Amino acid sequence: MKLVIYLVRAYQRWISPLFPPSCIYRPTCSAYMIEAIEKHGIKGVVMGLARIGRCHPFARAGSDEVPDHFSLKRNGQDD
Repeated sequence: MKLVIYLVRAYQRWISPLFPPSCIYRPTCSAYMIEAIEKHGIKGVVMGLARIGRCHPFARAGSDEVPDHFSLKRNGQDD
């Protein structure tokens, strides 16, 4: 899991600054991925990927915190 977190942090430091801010969620998708991994381990990677999949121009923007229990849904609800 440390390798995945390292890759996400490398993305945050070297790739993300090359593009204008565009994440519609708080926290950002990369920060969500790290927190989900720290909280849920390998399931956190799946949660982070599901979050990235939900991130599109037609999604409802706003706060989307990592839940305490494993879930692939936003804030425990379907969008």
